[in-house]
Amino acid sequence: MNILVDTEVRILTAGGKIYPCAIGKYGVVPHAQGREGDGKTPLGTYKIRYGLYRKDRVELPPTTLQFWPIHINDGWCDAPDDPAYNRPVKWPYPASFEKLWRESRVYDVIIVMGHNDSPPVPGMGSAIFLHIARKHYTPT
Repeated sequence: MNILVDTEVRILTAGGKIYPCAIGKYGVVPHAQGREGDGKTPLGTYKIRYGLYRKDRVELPPTTLQFWPIHINDGWCDAPDDPAYNRPVKWPYPASFEKLWRESRVYDVIIVMGHNDSPPVPGMGSAIFLHIARKHYTPT
């Protein structure tokens, strides 16, 4: 499945359907120009790897995509100099990471995209997910 994000009107087109979406705080950037922490959505076509979800909040509909439940100590490493960069980790963790279990609902469902993961290149971006949008589609 190809996913297209229209950055002017902030819509996502997938499977012939159109959805409103949010993009990075500082807009978008061509895939190869994105950097860790730049606040930009990397443009490109990415494979959908798998999904994560809050089993205590979400009942998954039938899907062929593999999903795993998120646990309270799940994280995602965003430290470019760490061997687990752009990979899931358990916390506490010695390097910088993003917590996946949140009070907000944005990570109740996460689709892990094939961005900078085969293998991860330090500093080229991590935690590029499709996930639930914030109110009014503000950036995450």
